[in-house]
Amino acid sequence: MGEWVLGVIGGSGLYDIVGLEDARWESIKSPFGEPSDSVLTGRLGRIRLVFLPRHGRGHALPPSAVNSRANIDVLKRAGCTDLLSLSAVGSLREALHPGDFVIVDQFVDRTFAREKSFFGPGLVAHVSMAHPTCPRLSRLAAIAARAAGGRVVEGACYLAMEGPQFSTAAESALYRSWGCDIIGMTNMPEAKLAREAELPYASVAMVTDYDSWREEIAPVEVNHIQEVMQTNADRARDLVRRLALALPKDRAPSAIDTCLDGAILTPRAHRDPSRVAALDAVAGRLLRA
Repeated sequence: MGEWVLGVIGGSGLYDIVGLEDARWESIKSPFGEPSDSVLTGRLGRIRLVFLPRHGRGHALPPSAVNSRANIDVLKRAGCTDLLSLSAVGSLREALHPGDFVIVDQFVDRTFAREKSFFGPGLVAHVSMAHPTCPRLSRLAAIAARAAGGRVVEGACYLAMEGPQFSTAAESALYRSWGCDIIGMTNMPEAKLAREAELPYASVAMVTDYDSWREEIAPVEVNHIQEVMQTNADRARDLVRRLALALPKDRAPSAIDTCLDGAILTPRAHRDPSRVAALDAVAGRLLRA
């Protein structure tokens, strides 16, 4: 058993967490470059919480410029044991309405301009992504979202697109035909990197629009998203508070905590020392052994 340290990655419209005790912004350096911002640390009840605004305060970073490697690395360095992602998405299903909270359990990654792994030449590893989110944290997040007054749908496939432009109508129809339920620009490669860092990851996606597939309504525009996000942001903060206060006193181990066991292929004698040094937080549990 151990203590929870809940990392929260805030998406569009969510740039801080109110009500934290002993709150302070802290700058943490990463060997993978600049993270999106400093992290806001504090406590909610007995739970230590570490918050990182994905796009930076002031929303200065478009999706392709978000350095997810640095973001996950600094959250690991800050001591996080579990990660909650909050993000705005478009709906690809009639039944998923603007304002809904969707608990993601699958992804289709269509991004192409982003660094997707901490590993590489000199230190090769392959982790399983068959089940990319943490069922335990996802279930707790769903309970907290309902308690915060949200309409919650559990289980959905998130199509991650590169952006920053929204989908064409043809693309939106294609993704629907693939069985995807929602579409966004930020949860990949974030979820992959969280898995490589052995951090259980849950994604709460907040629906803001119907993307571009519904011909009877106007295609998505930023002003539509902002209107819905105004309502969702306060509810998302309440979700975080309720989740933190509802976490069990002791954190039971998760299989994700040790998912790198058996994943590293490069023998110790052939490892690049500089890459080993960069992975001191992400994979230090194994590399220091």
